[in-house]
Amino acid sequence: MAQSLRYFLQVFVVVATIGFGAAEVSRGFTVNTHDLTVLVNANTTFEIYTSQNLDDNINVKLEYKEHVDLNPDSFVYQAGSSFNQIITVTGRHAGHVEITASSDPSESWITNDIFVRIVVAKSEAIIYISIVVGWIYFVAWSVSFYPQIWINYRRKSVEGLNFDFLTLNIVGFSLYSMFNLGLYFFQEMQDEYEARHPHGVNPVLLNDVVFSLHAMFATCITVAQCFMYERGLQRVSKTAFGLLGLFALVIIISAGLAGGAVIHWLDFLYYCSYIKLTITIIKYIPQALMNYRRKSTVGWSIGNILLDFTGGTLSMLQMILNAHNYDDWASLFGDPTKFGLGLFSVLFDIFFMLQHYVFYRHSNESSSSDLTTDTRVQNEAQNEAVEKY
Repeated sequence: MAQSLRYFLQVFVVVATIGFGAAEVSRGFTVNTHDLTVLVNANTTFEIYTSQNLDDNINVKLEYKEHVDLNPDSFVYQAGSSFNQIITVTGRHAGHVEITASSDPSESWITNDIFVRIVVAKSEAIIYISIVVGWIYFVAWSVSFYPQIWINYRRKSVEGLNFDFLTLNIVGFSLYSMFNLGLYFFQEMQDEYEARHPHGVNPVLLNDVVFSLHAMFATCITVAQCFMYERGLQRVSKTAFGLLGLFALVIIISAGLAGGAVIHWLDFLYYCSYIKLTITIIKYIPQALMNYRRKSTVGWSIGNILLDFTGGTLSMLQMILNAHNYDDWASLFGDPTKFGLGLFSVLFDIFFMLQHYVFYRHSNESSSSDLTTDTRVQNEAQNEAVEKY
């Protein structure tokens, strides 16, 4: 047994060494960083180097847009020499620019790894303000789930909380978590994303994964409360069941196509994200209609709305700050999905605040208990039945 294990380890070392050597043979130039930020009229540097000596003289030309100046913007590699070249970047105009390279002889492996994504900013202060704003809205959105959990616990009732909203929410955050986990942890999907977006950055960060999982966890607590506490006559509507059935059908079909290699699993994740976006648009409607029909917001936490409004407003503020600082208004208005969804949610939050503080303020103030009218009527009917018995 020991001899077999020793033989296996020797074979593994030989194969690994050959594979590593083969990979190194084809390696050309690379850079010490693929991402840089520089201010307008300021300088920063990056380094181009080779990890091994190359056999030929090579002329390299850096290619870029007018947002920056590079010094030098070309160089010559002497065959057989160790090499590193410091490139000075001077910001000229705010924006995003990608530096790539071409070579003579023109073989792709020589310059494939020479790419640097550069962000040219107008103000360093705005960069830090944007970071602080980002953390504030991350915390606001993360905490926004707990006022509803607390009010349910205090009242020992979930009346006033619409079950359609809650059902759509748990499905939406589950799909959002699936998308984030797939792109953050699975190499196959990361490779496919890189193949479709060369030199692109993975859009999913660790805080996205943490937020989505936490949101799903907090929503699960609220769902559990619906089984533990008084809920009156509330139930998930047939309309919501119909929508969920449609979403499930799309997910099952796309998963089957991905499993059969008709589409890639990355496409499956995209379909999940599209369903999540759809849910984000429609999920507030059932709660708004319920408040309107009841002429009351009792049981629906305004704290949740205030925190969501804070997070949504700051999220849009961060997008505006970044668009100004990087002169990148196209990212705001050219692809309006993210900004539009944020604005849509904030407008719904404003409507909920009007319902709570203006339209149904007197109804909320005159409520003699924490229970809704439906529950009080039901309890009174039960008490009368007991007295008659």
